[in-house]
Amino acid sequence: MAALSGTRIACFGGVYNNYLAFEAALGDAKNRGVDACYCLGDLGAFGPHPDRVFPLIDQHQVLCLQGNYDDSIGNQLDDCQCGYTDPRDNHFAQISYDYTLRNTSAANREFMRSLPAQRRLELGPLQLLLCHGSPRKVNEFLWESTTPTHFLEWLAKNEQADVIAATHTGIKWERTFAGPRGPGRFVNVGVLGRPENDGARNVWYTLLEHRPDTGLQVEFVPVEYDYLRLAREMQAEGLPQEFIETVHTGWWTTCLEVLPSKERLRGKH
Repeated sequence: MAALSGTRIACFGGVYNNYLAFEAALGDAKNRGVDACYCLGDLGAFGPHPDRVFPLIDQHQVLCLQGNYDDSIGNQLDDCQCGYTDPRDNHFAQISYDYTLRNTSAANREFMRSLPAQRRLELGPLQLLLCHGSPRKVNEFLWESTTPTHFLEWLAKNEQADVIAATHTGIKWERTFAGPRGPGRFVNVGVLGRPENDGARNVWYTLLEHRPDTGLQVEFVPVEYDYLRLAREMQAEGLPQEFIETVHTGWWTTCLEVLPSKERLRGKH
């Protein structure tokens, strides 16, 4: 278990090649005085210019995990291992994957291949587990509406973690439960790569902070960035119009079938 020198960290989910939002989020986190920045995986997918993400990782000393996308790109697999079952979802996922693989340098693929699947650290007195989908499966979708609390309790007990932070679904949420040493918390930190299917153009990251008087504090932070520039670059790179529409409108047009009914009903499509 790695110990932190401080008690406030920034957690970023799926960057999805959105280097513009990543840069904006890193600047915001720095202004908020975080002690460390973590990316919970999926550096690539969806957006343009994959190699523009990696200099930001170096510049800001971001500690990264290996998501399913990073494993696939790093090892040059046939697909993204995203976990979709719908043919239309897989069609668009393959377009995104092929583009990202084609435009990621050998050196950056090697970096992705070397990343750990999980990180464990101490946030004050709390045992914190960072993962991508879930502790048991890198591409497991844990949705707010369909994930039972007793399952989160089982995960925390099995991992001996007070807090589990994950991403993968693209939609942030959190829940408190009975942990192995007192109150536990599961936090889906959201993603930076695309909007949250809520009609807003901003994206999200999460601050986790332990305070001696109030315990764990979770803050979901909205990130404004130049989404019009991102859309122009996606257009120039020949990425699907469906992706570009999502950037412009804040509504998902792809990866819809994976959404549980409650989450899908919040969207436009």
